[in-house]
Amino acid sequence: MNVAVLKKITNSSKRKSLFHFTRVRNLGSMAHLDALYACLTVDPSLSNERRVVRKEIQFHGHVFVANAHLRIADQVMNPQTTHLEFHHYLDQHVFFWPTQRDCLKMLQIYSKREPDEAFAILQLDAEALLSDFYDAVKLSKYDSGSSPRYPNRCSYKKSLQMFLPLHQFEIARENDVPTKPSEIREVLVEEKVTNLSQYVEVIYCESSQGIAERWLKYIRPLQEF
Repeated sequence: MNVAVLKKITNSSKRKSLFHFTRVRNLGSMAHLDALYACLTVDPSLSNERRVVRKEIQFHGHVFVANAHLRIADQVMNPQTTHLEFHHYLDQHVFFWPTQRDCLKMLQIYSKREPDEAFAILQLDAEALLSDFYDAVKLSKYDSGSSPRYPNRCSYKKSLQMFLPLHQFEIARENDVPTKPSEIREVLVEEKVTNLSQYVEVIYCESSQGIAERWLKYIRPLQEF
């Protein structure tokens, strides 16, 4: 593990935390299992085809909601990577935003798209989480799951090569991977993040109703995010 790289990635005051965007309905299973699970880890059948709508299933007696796969324009896909392969790969990971600004954009988009849904944001200790899951972490230079507004002007192609293993940061120099902390747009962890409580700093949500008692001390109004 390259500790110097972790320090560099989390050196900025704006990059001390990682942010996970989710639905309030998912908090029950997260608290019960003290973990975040990737869709494919929860149920491999969730990735058998593109999810055109969100899908709700039961996971260890609690609700687990998998977001719909956003439609990605053909023009931004690498010809060697199919849409199904790409979405299947995304579903193998838990996603985090490395800055509050990027996570706020996600909140704004989903709040408009699903006005009747309640959302939550988990703020987590970035350095500790990256250190503990070092070998399972990948970095992305782009918002991987969505399609650019102007696909014909896109400067990159979506493929599995755009996800950089953390141990390759500052070694790999390809154009489609981040080469410095400011270029990291997403942080992915393969399969799951366990012992979640030890990384939680704040949980922003609209209501604490139904939240596990041991997590109540982390709750803050979503409006404060």
